[in-house]
Amino acid sequence: MKLDVNTLPDDPEQLKKMLLELQLVVTQKDCELAEKDKELNEKDTQYQELLERYNIKLANEYGKKSEKMPGADEVFNEAEVTLDEQDEQLLASVSTEGKTEPKVKPKRKPLPPELPRREVIIDIDDTDKTCDCCRNPLHKMGESSSETLEFVPAHIKVIKTIRPKYTCRHCERKGIENHIKMAQMPATPIPKSIATASLLSQIITCKYQFGLPLYRQETMLSDIGIELSRQTMSSWILRCATLLEPLYMRLKKTLLAEPAIHADETPLKVIKAEKATSYMWVYCCGTDALGSNTNIVLFDYHNSRRAQCAIDFLDGYQGYMHVDGYKAYESTQATLVACLAHIRRKFIDVKKLQGKKKTGKVDVVLNLIGKLYGIEKRIKGKSVEEKFAIRQSQAKPIVTTLYNWLIEHKDKIPPKSKLGEAMSYSLNQFEKFQRYLEDGRLSIDNNRAERAVKPFVIGRKAWLFSYTNTGANASAILYSLVETAKANNLIVHDYIATCLQQIAEKPNDIDALLPWNIKRS
Repeated sequence: MKLDVNTLPDDPEQLKKMLLELQLVVTQKDCELAEKDKELNEKDTQYQELLERYNIKLANEYGKKSEKMPGADEVFNEAEVTLDEQDEQLLASVSTEGKTEPKVKPKRKPLPPELPRREVIIDIDDTDKTCDCCRNPLHKMGESSSETLEFVPAHIKVIKTIRPKYTCRHCERKGIENHIKMAQMPATPIPKSIATASLLSQIITCKYQFGLPLYRQETMLSDIGIELSRQTMSSWILRCATLLEPLYMRLKKTLLAEPAIHADETPLKVIKAEKATSYMWVYCCGTDALGSNTNIVLFDYHNSRRAQCAIDFLDGYQGYMHVDGYKAYESTQATLVACLAHIRRKFIDVKKLQGKKKTGKVDVVLNLIGKLYGIEKRIKGKSVEEKFAIRQSQAKPIVTTLYNWLIEHKDKIPPKSKLGEAMSYSLNQFEKFQRYLEDGRLSIDNNRAERAVKPFVIGRKAWLFSYTNTGANASAILYSLVETAKANNLIVHDYIATCLQQIAEKPNDIDALLPWNIKRS
């Protein structure tokens, strides 16, 4: 509204009144504008949150799966967070000890000398064994040789067991009751079945080690002339799991006697189950390095993800247990150790949102975490006492620095941003994470369990689901023995076949079938 000076009244009181009315209108407009600005800011924040989640989802689907710090080929863009002097000092102090070694050009390894060999001599014709110049005969000066691999398909043979029967002709002539004598039938895993321990082990390893569903095995056997239905093989698998259950329980007893274990869980679809989503829990001990004293991987099926599942399996276990951030584990009696890999993963997601060649606050955290992993790499293979001493002198100050940085910056970062969420998760897990400094036997992360559950996840993509709870429980037992055999550097097929045959013959001698005893025998 335009005001003409000439039309304004000359009365001061009336002018004051008009000024107050105008001031009130302006105030109302200012309030409305402030409210609209607030709405716009909220919408912008929501938009940024959705955009972050979309970009991370896009990166996880189509980008690199590695958790190493992204390089220069990133496709995301976000405003760079300005670093203060303290952050710049932390970044400048990054250790250069972990320089990447130059790549060694790969060379073809020689074929194993123990493999059978068949020599094939390819010679020139006798007519060509003369000199092209002087026509004199040529002499052999040497030879050139190369080796190739030939695959011979597996073959199946029938073992025909013949047991001669013996009777007394004298008693027959005299009419005396006669007794027929013959040798007892050898013990087999499944009595009165055509399956030997070797065939059963082949079916088990194909499904649980190599992820080959039974219907594909049915086709493979049909190709070599054996008609064996998947229903029959499924029945055999259930009976084998029942036979091997005492060995599974013996391994569980050994696992729960360890001072530190790892745990994780993954979803599983079971058709005839009460709930739509079931879970396969995994518990393991030892390391990924072959040859350590006790390497055990055990799966435990439940139609639930409730804390009671872990409580029942652990049965009062009070040692250290490496876990992720799932709260159900807090209901157990174990001393929980959080996983640094899960903490790092949150910040890696933030790093993916950062622009090309930009440095932000997330780099400070990732570099400190990188230092901790660098220390773990250097102490790999050392004794428990040496690990503890080095962690206390080198890793503990870095852990303290990381914690202080998170505390200092938690109020400066919007809590609903990806960086804010990563910092909140880290602080919630920090007390459990830094427990790894207490004992040299502990790990800095829970990667042991994540790698142990990976074969199950890959196999699940092939066979998709279990039909019943009984089948899922059988899968848990058989996956446990397969992965435990692999962790102890055993040939899975031979180990499963040995266990099936030995338990059929000597069901009470379970200790002899523990992987480390098999290996030493």
